[in-house]
Amino acid sequence: LRCGMRTTKCQLLVTSLCVMLLGLSIATLSTVTHYGLQFTLISNVSLDSNAYRVIHHTAFYFGICLSMTLILAALLSSAATVRESQCLTAMGFFCFALAFCGLIPAACWRYTHSTEVEDSMMDVYDFVYEEVRRNTSSFRRHELTAIHEAFLCCGKHSPFGDTANVENKMCPPGQVHDEGQDCLREIQHFLKKHMDFVFSLLGIAIGFTVYGMFLTSFLWFSMHFSSNLYRKGKYILR
Repeated sequence: LRCGMRTTKCQLLVTSLCVMLLGLSIATLSTVTHYGLQFTLISNVSLDSNAYRVIHHTAFYFGICLSMTLILAALLSSAATVRESQCLTAMGFFCFALAFCGLIPAACWRYTHSTEVEDSMMDVYDFVYEEVRRNTSSFRRHELTAIHEAFLCCGKHSPFGDTANVENKMCPPGQVHDEGQDCLREIQHFLKKHMDFVFSLLGIAIGFTVYGMFLTSFLWFSMHFSSNLYRKGKYILR
């Protein structure tokens, strides 16, 4: 039993370190997503009726809470391993379970709503582009120019065939629309790479939280039965 506990403690320490690194990675990714140039620009331009701004803020706060839960689980598990405390082990298991309950809905939402963020971002660009094309707002022209510079794209392919004037005025120097730098395509490609990275990170985090729950539960039962063995009475031969 003691040998199994030592093996479990070593595995739990390594797992706790990996979980802590995952928590820091999720916190960094959430911060980059919230304060990144492309995401911030689209969020500031989007209207209240567009769902992107809500998704943008919700993803940041959810990611920060999830990262803090993972880091707390890693710290509690490490402390429980060193001190062999059943209370700390139970708290570590609870934090792992709480993180797991947050990771599963996030992964499911990413799978079932894979195009919602993408569509909302492209809707924002479509709105700004059409506003500039109709010359209804000079302020929108600065926003469209900023989007072009952020995504390194130039206009979009339109069935109306009257976009050349907009692209000549609003595109960054050196960007040629005929080379295929369609902004809708560039936004879609940029977001797909970002979301694939997020989904991969969530999958790795789910695997480590499940393994962490298994190790903490095994360590708790090992300490429980080990303490029961020490409590047994001593016999004296007469």
